[in-house]
Amino acid sequence: MTRQPHDQFAKQYLEELLSPFGKVEVSREVTDEVRQVDILFSPTASPDADPQSLGLLGSIAASASLLEPFRNPPSKTEVRNCILKLFSVYGEFQRKAKRESTSLPEDNLPRLWILAPSASAALLDSFGARLELENWSSGIYFLPKSFRTGIVAINQLPVTNETLWFRLLGRGTVQQQAVRELIALPRLNPLRRNVLELIFNWRVSVEVQENLTEEEQELIVNLSEAYREARAAAVQEGQRSVVENLLKVKFGSLDDELSRVIDVLLQLPPEEFARVLLQLPNLSREGLLERFARGGS
Repeated sequence: MTRQPHDQFAKQYLEELLSPFGKVEVSREVTDEVRQVDILFSPTASPDADPQSLGLLGSIAASASLLEPFRNPPSKTEVRNCILKLFSVYGEFQRKAKRESTSLPEDNLPRLWILAPSASAALLDSFGARLELENWSSGIYFLPKSFRTGIVAINQLPVTNETLWFRLLGRGTVQQQAVRELIALPRLNPLRRNVLELIFNWRVSVEVQENLTEEEQELIVNLSEAYREARAAAVQEGQRSVVENLLKVKFGSLDDELSRVIDVLLQLPPEEFARVLLQLPNLSREGLLERFARGGS
């Protein structure tokens, strides 16, 4: 399976979640041999942003981080390449500190987080990765301290609200469950709407490819529920825009009563909605309110 659609989605997705809390650099090149880290995140103080809303991702984003998401379980070589990127970033930071004659505290160095749909015991053991259950949940493994690297085995994370944003990057039933939880979030939740739109685009980018592999077909199935939800939301948003514009032209502005009329109209069956839409230019304000906002029929 080509990784490009997943890479694009994962980068946009993590940028969407993290941008309210700090600086997000996507596909940032690092010196040495030219390399790109998927996400380099640097937190910034913002009175309007609450990292705790992202659960486990918010905890990780409390400090500078490199995020490397994988669609398939990473190999040893891929893990080593991620660590090489981390050390290249450290080299940049050290050179900058030397030029500016400043110190570079160990705690200011970013931590690498490898986001894997799963990680075998053999892989984890080969890097000396261990759980730290006194501070972190199951599924999060840490390499020896000086590597400043964690591997998130997404399929091992507990199924809680805290881990939702990571589990959406999982596979199989893990991802399907996370999609259902995303759709169940309150409709006014801004992350719900924005992430559904990203999932919609991700599914489309995979679906248009020729000769889909079994993995790609599985991904399409996993994302189908979110895809339908996003498509329905887009249709309803378009309908709302049409009704709002018609009412603004007829009455000059929208107040709370007319807004309630719109909410009721959008719940009508398609044929009845179309019929009312044709009648709108001929209906008085009082007639609209009696029929749709005051319990009329």
